[in-house]
Amino acid sequence: GKDQDTQERLGSIKSSLPITGGEDVEVRIESKSGILDFTRNPFKVDAVPSTTQESNREAIFLSLVSKPTLQNLEIKDPCKTYTGRISDTVKSILKDLNIRKFKIDKTRNSYNFISRSRGGLDLITDLCRRSIPVKGDPGYFFYETQDGFNFKSIDSLISKKPVETYTYSAGLQANLDNDENDFKIVREPNFIKDQKVQERKKWTSSRNIFFNPLTLKTDETIYTMKTSSPKKTLGKKVTYTDEITGYTTTHNHVLDLGSLGDVNDITPNNDPRQWQAKSPMRYNLLHSQLMEIQVPCNLRLSAGNVIRVEFERQGDDKTLGGLDEQISGNYLILHLCHHFDTKRSFTSMTLARDTYGLYTGK
Repeated sequence: GKDQDTQERLGSIKSSLPITGGEDVEVRIESKSGILDFTRNPFKVDAVPSTTQESNREAIFLSLVSKPTLQNLEIKDPCKTYTGRISDTVKSILKDLNIRKFKIDKTRNSYNFISRSRGGLDLITDLCRRSIPVKGDPGYFFYETQDGFNFKSIDSLISKKPVETYTYSAGLQANLDNDENDFKIVREPNFIKDQKVQERKKWTSSRNIFFNPLTLKTDETIYTMKTSSPKKTLGKKVTYTDEITGYTTTHNHVLDLGSLGDVNDITPNNDPRQWQAKSPMRYNLLHSQLMEIQVPCNLRLSAGNVIRVEFERQGDDKTLGGLDEQISGNYLILHLCHHFDTKRSFTSMTLARDTYGLYTGK
């Protein structure tokens, strides 16, 4: 027919658009919840596109990455030395990559190191576990959203007020008069991880051995969740009923004395006794509960936001406003995905939480 003749003359979409990788792609999507705008910071095509063909249509799939992802692969100075406060180093690295949009939580600790042929974004990712905020426990996240790059402490992220509240009940009712259904979870949440005792045992108690090359002596400390639990949580206070009489993990660390500074300085470079054990403990605790939910499309949400999720209590007990006190509460968005097609749009999220219960602290 006519459509088939046109198809034969023009060829496939893939051949008509000779994309080979590296091209700029600007994306702008509008919905009633907001705008997803990547026109000022276009994506880069990461690979030759793939296609799917049916009898009456053809679709092309583009793999896109942000420009800094490719810049990170270029090593201009394989042995660059960084000194000083970690948050200042992160700012310097981002500026070297020509990144101007970023938000950085100030750190109270410093760290002197050599890049050793690693890309800037890889360097910052490695600094996350070594970073301690001005107030709070060690542990940072480094991530990119449409608003730019973020180097944020875990304590800072989970201390934010929820940007939205979503509820989950047995079903949705047809509603055209208001946006009440926009803040309801549209399918049953999937708990992909929920306080596994065997895994928890591996990180709630650790033996830490620090060797001092100046005195040739070792300093040994045992950290437990009972003695080193974080002060800030998304739910109630951290509680563990496990009987811990020993340790399950051993960390060995050689103290860095004067390697990139004053040789007479006996102060350890970014003393690992401040973060070596506590940082992994904080990351593991935050990931002890992982849940996947799907909601009507909301472009105002982004990774690093806190949202409140309310589950209706089953049965006739309507205390606490009819909410399930155990699983309802504040959750941190680890990552999300927006889906759009001709009939619908929705947002899927992976949420994390460190403790059970509705948040009651300040």
